[in-house]
Amino acid sequence: MTDVMNALAYLHGQPAATGRLKAKAEDFFVSETLDFTPAGHGEHFLVRIRKIGENTKYVANELAKACGVKSRDVSWAGLKDRHAVTEQWFSVHLPGQPDPDLTEFVATHEGVDAILDTARHDKKLRPGDLIGNRFKLVITEFEGDDAIDARLADIRDQGVPNYFGSQRFGRNGNNVTSARDWGQDKFRVRDKSKRSFYLSAARSFLFNQVLSARIEKQLCHMPMLGDLLIDDKEQVQLVEDVASAEAQLQNHEWQISGPMTGDNALPTQGEAQLFEQEIVDAEPHLLAVIRGNRMRHERRPLLLYPQEMSWQHEGDTLTIEFSLPAGCFATAVMREVMVDKSEGESDAHFDQ
Repeated sequence: MTDVMNALAYLHGQPAATGRLKAKAEDFFVSETLDFTPAGHGEHFLVRIRKIGENTKYVANELAKACGVKSRDVSWAGLKDRHAVTEQWFSVHLPGQPDPDLTEFVATHEGVDAILDTARHDKKLRPGDLIGNRFKLVITEFEGDDAIDARLADIRDQGVPNYFGSQRFGRNGNNVTSARDWGQDKFRVRDKSKRSFYLSAARSFLFNQVLSARIEKQLCHMPMLGDLLIDDKEQVQLVEDVASAEAQLQNHEWQISGPMTGDNALPTQGEAQLFEQEIVDAEPHLLAVIRGNRMRHERRPLLLYPQEMSWQHEGDTLTIEFSLPAGCFATAVMREVMVDKSEGESDAHFDQ
């Protein structure tokens, strides 16, 4: 993993187990779930595609050609890992046109395995139109001790740090480096996709730094005065009484949140605000980029609780299944499970 991730604290201690994740694409399976039911009518043709070893944007561009439209007429709800088997939805803007026949599209694209479902809808897919993703991960060459089952149970019950994964930061963390350079006016960024990557990397890096610092201070499960709790509907609540907040955190319906830094003041108060402010102020060049682009402040849960988690250990293979909310990273879960022998061999497995 890149240095951007290596310095971050572990919630359950650095893992002793090792293994190889993504030895082949079939070892990493992800299936997304939309946050709406298709209307059954409308200008937008929705298609659920199973792809193997192809990135989202390539498949979208090829789908546009097959449907006789421009690339901008095809959209998706979330980027997916390239070196994986993924089942994801695309939407194609086809007003007044019949549903296309995609038989030849599948036959002529090796990475497109199957068309799983189609539907019509009255709106295009937009990033984030997901409830979440279901993962099935096969770790080969796995070497662990008898404590692995207890560790996995702790991960299931106590959660993991809700870190942004290494793919958010580019190869060797280059998106963060570029964001810092941009913040020092070393160059101008005119390309919209690069601007998006650098801004996302800057905000994600600062969130990870705050989260890591809270783990080191054993403040990941412990609220501070002035913290903001967040629920799954992204409602926020100010912590004015620590004991009451601790009770609210017991069932995981409310969680302590961390900053997705914006150009406005941190919305936390008191000791929580001072804690966060000291960390984000340590990166003035990233802050310059965020503030210069008028990014809106948001909040993100500090902890991630894998749902419907199960595992099976046979010989030197460990298979883990779980579901995560949209915007969360399976690699954040696996970082607490084991050290990946594949890390550093290739950073080109991701769409970004």
